[in-house]
Amino acid sequence: MSEISDLLPGFNCGECGHRNCADFAEKLAFAADLSHCPFLAQERFEKNLARITGMLSHDRRSDANLTGIVDGLSADFALGPLPGEQSCREDLYPFDREAKIAAGDVIRYRPLGCPVTHFAKVLKFSRGIATVHIVGPRHLLGDKDFQFNDVGICMVAAFEGTVVRGEVPKVCATVKFLPDHCMMQKVHSGVVVHSEGKMVRIEGIDLKVW
Repeated sequence: MSEISDLLPGFNCGECGHRNCADFAEKLAFAADLSHCPFLAQERFEKNLARITGMLSHDRRSDANLTGIVDGLSADFALGPLPGEQSCREDLYPFDREAKIAAGDVIRYRPLGCPVTHFAKVLKFSRGIATVHIVGPRHLLGDKDFQFNDVGICMVAAFEGTVVRGEVPKVCATVKFLPDHCMMQKVHSGVVVHSEGKMVRIEGIDLKVW
């Protein structure tokens, strides 16, 4: 990723949602959107943009991009955001049944079985299930002061997103997949309950791979 990092503007502005250009370059290997960098669209970076696009179009065809970094396991596909969204959607079941959660809240939680504390924006909360977008571990949010609701440990009940690498699975298939926003790039497993085009919903989520 050092070649891509060298071609980025190098301003480390954080507008892409990452701490610096090096972090953004690393994430690009897992289908991050180049348009998140506001400077690459400028004429002075036109050649760099073309070179990065060419490098990524080659790299993203590689089976290596379907291998978990933490566990070294192979995935069937990588799951990215639904069109126009910032991350896969997750359905969370908070173990704290008295937690007060509402649409628009930013919540802090830890998924059961995962060592990383997450921050997420709530899209809706219904019947005890919060549907969220991941907005990152705290460092991805920058130093700005913001309010969040700590809801403790949550079970991840489902993922919903778009297949960005690998084969689109069939309904009822038990699958191994890589959520693109996963900081650990850990292979997850689950059962496909809906598949339409490249958009899929996976339930029965487990960090153990079956």
